[in-house]
Amino acid sequence: MEHQETARILVAGSGPAGLISALDFADAGFAVTLVGPEANDQDGRTTAVMNPALKILERLGVLDDLKPKAAPLKVMRIVDATSRLIRSPVVTFRATEIGEEQFGLNLPNSALNPTLAKAVAARSGIEWRKSMVENWRLDADHAHATLADGSEVTASLAVAADGRLSPARAAAGIPASVRSYPQSALVLNFSHRRDHSFTSTEFHTETGPFTQVPLPGNRSSLVWVVKPETARELAALDDATLSMRVEQQMQSMLGRVSVEPGRQIYPLSAASPGRFALNRVALVGEAAHVFPPIGAQGLNLGIRDIDDLIGIASENRSDPGSRKSLAAYDIRRRPDILARSSAVNLLNMSLLSDMLPAQMARSAGLSVLGSFAPLRAFFMREGLRPGSGFEALAGGLRRSARR
Repeated sequence: MEHQETARILVAGSGPAGLISALDFADAGFAVTLVGPEANDQDGRTTAVMNPALKILERLGVLDDLKPKAAPLKVMRIVDATSRLIRSPVVTFRATEIGEEQFGLNLPNSALNPTLAKAVAARSGIEWRKSMVENWRLDADHAHATLADGSEVTASLAVAADGRLSPARAAAGIPASVRSYPQSALVLNFSHRRDHSFTSTEFHTETGPFTQVPLPGNRSSLVWVVKPETARELAALDDATLSMRVEQQMQSMLGRVSVEPGRQIYPLSAASPGRFALNRVALVGEAAHVFPPIGAQGLNLGIRDIDDLIGIASENRSDPGSRKSLAAYDIRRRPDILARSSAVNLLNMSLLSDMLPAQMARSAGLSVLGSFAPLRAFFMREGLRPGSGFEALAGGLRRSARR
């Protein structure tokens, strides 16, 4: 039996979810072995990290290094840019409506990954083996990983932060239903003539969202979801032509546009595992949920996975990978993950649907959000932290009852 305080945690995967897991578990007093290659500093994407997740990055001591490279998100807008019969009004969410200065920060992954990696390298209590897991052996008491360099790691709990195709998830015998969408995301950064005023605008089109998110200065990041062949055609355009297409798509909202070098294409899919922990393995990040890039949910959901997992592991220090511990994690994460995944997938399907009922439902939902401030505030709070919308609603009802 391991000593009360020293159950070892094995984190598989060195993307943002894996690096944050390693830092957070080390902070909680666990011995951590992180397995995965050097952090990727060539990822041109950005990640919108919301306030609750920023608090965790601050606690881990990495936020100050990231802030100068990030832009605050103060306003979020949804614009119906479809040419369909039933179109929705523009819906604007302002952080000030719920007493916040900002919803979060938009961070370039090329800054986020190296900053997290530097913190991991400096943190005692984390051993980083820059290799890959070649083989998993999961028994009643431990997870054993054989690495490509021939060494082996044994731990009470294996944290699967190894991505959407997660070998650790497969080794644990957790099935995942995977669905590919007829969509790809073209990702790039661009500069623009007008000030973005820290506003992110999500244009809903027939092929998916076209989302502009502010960066420092007169620059923004773009995630443009289109058919896979359109993504390839757009990526092959020269800078001047693509700049013009981006400007047209956003209705010249930010004036003259100039795309920057570095275009990436990502095929879209959704994945839902049958459960979130089993056989000494707990899933976090994209091993636990994959869905289209709508509404800035991905890494924020992953950070909540990590936070919940550490909370449960800290109550079961001597054996955080026990059946009881993993069952508690599965139950705790299920409602949040299923609610977010379902909402995003439904919204994406409604954009792709030519059926009138789907268009009407989407339009009606956005119309109500646009015109009814209390409901808008509820959704903004829920978007930041699950349960907080209900807490604010209950508080408001209690105040009304006292009057």
